[in-house]
Amino acid sequence: MALPKLILASASPRRSELLRRLDLEFQVISSNAPEALQEQLTPSELAQINAYRKARAVSKRFPDYLVLGADTIVTLGGRLFGKPSSLPDAQRMLQQLQGNTHQVVTGVSLIHLRHRRERLFAEITDVTFRSLSTEQIDRYLASMNPLDKAGGYAIQEGGDALVQDVVGSYFNVVGLPLERLKLELVRWDSSERA
Repeated sequence: MALPKLILASASPRRSELLRRLDLEFQVISSNAPEALQEQLTPSELAQINAYRKARAVSKRFPDYLVLGADTIVTLGGRLFGKPSSLPDAQRMLQQLQGNTHQVVTGVSLIHLRHRRERLFAEITDVTFRSLSTEQIDRYLASMNPLDKAGGYAIQEGGDALVQDVVGSYFNVVGLPLERLKLELVRWDSSERA
């Protein structure tokens, strides 16, 4: 692919690690855009708006770059689970998620400001948690830092202790839907050459 220079507008080490799997060169420039928490929006709309805000904030400073922003939300029965504010908050989230199937929604925004091009999409993955005891939840939380992860868990960090089944993109649950992103970047590249 002959893409413009790429910036990942995220400080997430997980997203950087995932993006490296696509063999792309990129810079990481964290976005300081505040995340919206408007409950009247669907999780998909909210994740896309937050991804757009992150990418847009960075693209204003780097208009000649292709900027990628992403936002991941966990949702169960209409309730949104962002990043927990404390360990008790993470425990509460995992208590609610255990024994249920929830959705992980990642919104992705691609913006090239100078060329006035953008692409916005979201991927949804269903994740079913095992039935878990309080002790199992506490043991899991003691093994990792839940405070920077939507829903208070990371599937790639001992998630097999929590997760019974994943339907959809596993990488989406980690924080970036690689399969869809690769497809969108190929489309971007081919329309750039057309």
